[in-house]
Amino acid sequence: MATNGNEPALGDASWGTAEMKAALTEGTTEPQAEPQTEPNKPKPTPDGWVTAAPYKYDEYGQDGNHEWDSNAKVYEWDGETGDVGPEYPELELELFGAPETRVSHGIDFSKIAEIELIQEGPVRIQPVAKFEDAGLHPVMLQNVKLCNYEVPTPIQKYCLPAIILGYDVIGIAQTGSGKTAAYLIPILNQLMGKAKKLAAPRPNPALVENFQPRTRAEPLVVVVCPTRELAIQIFNEARKFCYRTMLRPCVAYGGGPIGEQIRQLSKGCDILIASPGRLIDFIERPDVLTLRRLRYMVIDEADEMLDSSWSDEFGKILSGGEQEEGNVKYMLFSATFPKGARDLAKEHLSEEHVRFRVGRAGSSHENITQQIFYVQPELKKKALLDLLVSMKPVRTVIFVNNKRTADELDDYLFNEGIPCCSMHSDRTQKEREAAMRAFRKGENPVLIATGVTARGIDVKSVGHVVNFDLPSIDHGGIEEYTHRIGRTGRIGNKGTASSFYCDRDEPIASVLTRTLLETKQEVPDFLEQYKPEGEAAVNLKFEADSDFEEEEEGGDNEEGGCWGAGGGGDSTNGDGEKATEEDAW
Repeated sequence: MATNGNEPALGDASWGTAEMKAALTEGTTEPQAEPQTEPNKPKPTPDGWVTAAPYKYDEYGQDGNHEWDSNAKVYEWDGETGDVGPEYPELELELFGAPETRVSHGIDFSKIAEIELIQEGPVRIQPVAKFEDAGLHPVMLQNVKLCNYEVPTPIQKYCLPAIILGYDVIGIAQTGSGKTAAYLIPILNQLMGKAKKLAAPRPNPALVENFQPRTRAEPLVVVVCPTRELAIQIFNEARKFCYRTMLRPCVAYGGGPIGEQIRQLSKGCDILIASPGRLIDFIERPDVLTLRRLRYMVIDEADEMLDSSWSDEFGKILSGGEQEEGNVKYMLFSATFPKGARDLAKEHLSEEHVRFRVGRAGSSHENITQQIFYVQPELKKKALLDLLVSMKPVRTVIFVNNKRTADELDDYLFNEGIPCCSMHSDRTQKEREAAMRAFRKGENPVLIATGVTARGIDVKSVGHVVNFDLPSIDHGGIEEYTHRIGRTGRIGNKGTASSFYCDRDEPIASVLTRTLLETKQEVPDFLEQYKPEGEAAVNLKFEADSDFEEEEEGGDNEEGGCWGAGGGGDSTNGDGEKATEEDAW
């Protein structure tokens, strides 16, 4: 994507032109978009953006015009190569990209490293300072380097040794802090060299195309996540970390073709990433899938699934899948940890599990610059356009609260020359995958999405998130805000989050103001009235947090550790240094 060196950089105090500021504050009327008379003609492009070519959504509903993400190429072996396979330069280029184009993860860990990490329970884990200190297999360590992971994040520093030592793990960390790699790297590392012993017999996927009879999948690892986009994103990460190993990843999600997904499973499946509904479907087809060989079960974004009434499905997944009791290690990872997730952990995790919190549950971090603008609802479209053209062009995600607004913004921005596409639940799975692919490649570097897709957008080079609509208290509240802005500033990189505030957002004003204070952001004048005073300004409280929730309920104190605020937890910063007692929650 081209950039204009004369535009202000992200995070500049002078974030827009004088005309734009006037439009936001003086109540000027919104110009009407010109009708699109030539739908196939590229639109004029604001300085610095790629050409806004028409995005043909209807084509993706036709057969033959789409390659499913579940069929993405994975490393295949011939069965005779031993514990690891030879290098495959063409696939390596596809998985990791050319060396000069790889995004460096951890450009600025100065803020993340300052965030305290609290570990609870009777077991204390010594963190690793470098990936080289984690005892990784040479091939796994090489895959980490190919991903351009330079320094482990705080959650990775603790999860790597904890999982390698064989503990069940609860990891609570800000979105964008590297949770996926925190569990994939050590789990896959532990299985390397054991695939021949543990895995089920399977056909040679490198040589055989059609399997008769079909081979049943018997994965060693299952990762359950709430959205299709997140399942695909984790699958793409697993493809990288499985490179040259004897471990084969697969993904299963709703909306995709069942026959194609079953075909991939029948080639052999050691690591299965799945959304709950499709996973239950396959579990109920014993000729397709069994969990009897399962060794690791990971629940990613557990709070989202519990809030979405997946409790019955969880019961089937966690205890009804033929897995041998006592042989499975359980992992729960999320950015927030409400009571439902705690109950799930108590029921299924070992008593000797370890719990890690990186910062306050549900908080953001200071690598994301947050700016809030007061905008009247009828001026939002013009304000958004002015915001986009006044800043340096970067890959941008715009969040809205409903599907109609997503479609309207898509048309409006395209007619103004912004190269954009949109994604929401009314789009077919083909259209959603195609939109994400165009966004990742930079062909359409502006993506408009509803909040339901927030947790599945993990594109490392997102530089800007815009909350065109702030989430309402009844639909996610400040936790939803945290997940949305966490699409930028991921794993050590910097980003900017802009949000449009109007009078109808008053219910979220107080907790939004405290969030800005917590992460040392500027509080705009129109939110000054919501700033806490006195002791409340020093010890900021967030009513939705699970820790305060339990304080009010009396806590769930256990010997050697507790769930609520108070004793039992050791607080450390990102380098493993013990923090003061009063800093522990």
